[in-house]
Amino acid sequence: MWRCALPPLLRYPSVDELAAQAAALVARRPQDARLRRVGTSRAGTPLWLLSVGHGSRQALVVAGPHANEPVGGATVLRLAERVLVDPRLSEGADATWNLLLCLDPDGSRRNEGWLPGPYSLGRYFRNFFRPGFLEQPEWLPDGAAGARLPETRALLEVQDELRPFLQCSLHGVDVGGGFVELTRDLPGLARRVAHTATRLGIPRELGPYDTLYWPSLGPAVYRIPPPRPGDLAAAITEAAVESTWYHPHRHGTITAVVEAPMWGVAGVENGAPPADADAFLRTVSHTLRHDTRILEQLLARIRPFVQGATEAGTGVGLLDAWPRPAAASVVPPARDTADTRPRTLVVPDAARLLAPVDDYLLVCPGLADAWDPDVDTGAARPLPPLNTAHLAALRIAGRRLALRTAGLLYQLVIASGRDQADALPELDRLIDEWCADYRDGCGARWISVARQVEYQSRVVLSAFELARRHAPVRSRSGEPGWGTETVVPMHRE
Repeated sequence: MWRCALPPLLRYPSVDELAAQAAALVARRPQDARLRRVGTSRAGTPLWLLSVGHGSRQALVVAGPHANEPVGGATVLRLAERVLVDPRLSEGADATWNLLLCLDPDGSRRNEGWLPGPYSLGRYFRNFFRPGFLEQPEWLPDGAAGARLPETRALLEVQDELRPFLQCSLHGVDVGGGFVELTRDLPGLARRVAHTATRLGIPRELGPYDTLYWPSLGPAVYRIPPPRPGDLAAAITEAAVESTWYHPHRHGTITAVVEAPMWGVAGVENGAPPADADAFLRTVSHTLRHDTRILEQLLARIRPFVQGATEAGTGVGLLDAWPRPAAASVVPPARDTADTRPRTLVVPDAARLLAPVDDYLLVCPGLADAWDPDVDTGAARPLPPLNTAHLAALRIAGRRLALRTAGLLYQLVIASGRDQADALPELDRLIDEWCADYRDGCGARWISVARQVEYQSRVVLSAFELARRHAPVRSRSGEPGWGTETVVPMHRE
């Protein structure tokens, strides 16, 4: 097996660093690599596609579909380097690799406060950002024809142009283990994932919360169900809705969603039967209800004191334009002793921060009821048989929803400049307490960026090798003048 000679990665690259490194790679190998702008984000950030090779079979790899999952950006750069030094992956496979550097660059910028490290759970959640469900560019709640985000439309156009035999969507698990989701089976992938995970010390999720009702194709490999109609709560929690994962299915594309963990938990790969599943589920569901009530009360205290820019009469729609925040970590505001009168403050990011908060608080009560063995929800689908890994994943998922909500509320108060609701001390305490539960109760341990990237890269390469065996030969995408144009560095674009 070819071994990578590149220096180890010590941290995640920022959006601008991704662009600059891709431009440098193309400048170094202009005959083999090409960079083109395939769209523009809502804030005007270019969406860059890095293509390597000249084969007739197209592979598409999408990084950064979720703003808080930066591992994919580093992975696509690592994949590009590997393809350049190993001709078996391009000429030998008659393949072109098309690497989308970041699908949601504006949201990703919002996470740059924690990207440089040091990497701690508290630092991550206090700087966490992920837009509301309707602003996540992989989803198609109104179908492809109704896609309203420019990032989504750009990806759909790339898919329809390339008609790739394989699409890999690169995701990250904040706390848990690695796993893969497929739109069609790739026999042999589970065995390769197991080998890679063992070599790199990455726990495999044998019962992810995301795939609770999905068919298993092997340990840590799951089948994405076909899209079906559903309400917003079902879409957020089950992801079995129309999406860019399934859109290229019409072209014969197989999509692999590759999840790599940041903090690993050994318990998620324990496939043994649980000692008392009902008792565990009662604890998890009761904890989620308790945490949700606390967060709802905090939101009710904070919301009257903040106001979005549109509400304040600026005429700027927060759902249409992204402000570009500084990359520094959020810092609590100094207490204003000159004027302590309560007043509503204009927070430019209020709507953006509140949308995911409302999403999380919407789904929490229903999840708590669905997991509680003492509550008859009348649901058509009861919980499937659960192993110990499933229970660990549900505990992690409930805690994740609470921590994300607390982190977003924390940032909302910070952005207002004044803690008029006196909420920061309680939010600080909750975040510290819940992160300690992850660390001490679940055994969450940091996985180095280098190992995350190596794991994700190897899984993508395994999927590529298995998928290309059955891939039809397709015409090369229309890119006239390959390798003849002058490369424009992103910072000068």
